[in-house]
Amino acid sequence: MTPEYSVMIDPRQIGIKPVVLEPGEAERRKLAERFGLSRIDDMRAEVALEADGQTVRARGRLKAHVMQPCAVSGEDFPVTIDEPIDLRFVPAGTHAPGEEIELDAQACDEIEYEGTSFDLGEAAAQTLALAIDPFAEGPGADAFRKAAGLTDESSSGPFAALAALRKDD
Repeated sequence: MTPEYSVMIDPRQIGIKPVVLEPGEAERRKLAERFGLSRIDDMRAEVALEADGQTVRARGRLKAHVMQPCAVSGEDFPVTIDEPIDLRFVPAGTHAPGEEIELDAQACDEIEYEGTSFDLGEAAAQTLALAIDPFAEGPGADAFRKAAGLTDESSSGPFAALAALRKDD
C-alpha cells in the first residue's frame, strides 16, 4: 500500500539543514480520511536528521490544525496539534527476531526500514495519528448529553445498568 504522504530519505544524502515536511491539500485530504478527521487545514513538521552509518536519528516538531468530530455529538470542532518527534530509523534486521528491546521513558521509537531509504513523510503522518485523541469532546458535548438525557455519570457511565438492576431489588 502506498502511503498518502511519502517523503523518502536516503541516509547517505542527509545534510545539515532540517527537513521541512508540508503535505499538499490532496495529501492532507487523504490523511484526514485515513485518520477519521473531517479535514486537516495545515500540517508542518521540521525535522533535524543525524546519520550514524545507516541509522538515522530524527528530532523535531509536528504542528497541525485539524477539524475533528466530537466523540459525543459528532459535530466538528477545531484541534491544534503540537507534537515532538523523536525517532530512530534502523535498517531491517538490526535486531534479531524475537530479541527483547528495553526502552525507558526517555528512549525514542525505532522504525525499521528496508533498502537504501526510509519514509519520513509516513513517520510524520503516524506521529499525527498518535497525537489525535479519539475520544476528544467538542464544546457542544455537554449540551448534547443534556439534550439526550445523559446528564450525569451515574446515568451514562459503565455502571448505569448495574445501578438500574439494584434499584429493582
